Amino acid sequence: MNPPNKLPPDKQRIDKWLWAARFYKTRSLASEAIDKGQVRVNDATVKPAREVKPGDQVSVRVGPVIRTVDVKGISASRGGAPQAALLYEETESSKTTREAAAEHRRLAPEPALDYPSGRPTKRDRRELGQVQDWGDRWSASVDGD
Repeated sequence: MNPPNKLPPDKQRIDKWLWAARFYKTRSLASEAIDKGQVRVNDATVKPAREVKPGDQVSVRVGPVIRTVDVKGISASRGGAPQAALLYEETESSKTTREAAAEHRRLAPEPALDYPSGRPTKRDRRELGQVQDWGDRWSASVDGD
């Protein structure tokens, strides 16, 4: 019989599983992502203490990409990348979406290239007429005295 605070070996907390599967560097980062709603289990929002078991489907948003994986195993500790890869299998639709997003980012133009000389200087803003003309006033106060 299991002790009262121990989970059966076929279930594990979602935050610990995400950490062991190397989706996040620490359990606290995994918990923060779960609290922000970036992780779903079987299309339902969860809390960090939610248990996952083999056969569950987990959706994780990492950056701009949402990865959907099927849980294949449970690990009591965090191992290397080869061991982490055995804990899940990414769905085909998730793979194609992730690869399409990577290709889109690769082909997208660099945003900084839209500005040929960078941020406008104070002189450039004056020439563009964006700075208000204060006329002969030496102060920006309302009363002209």
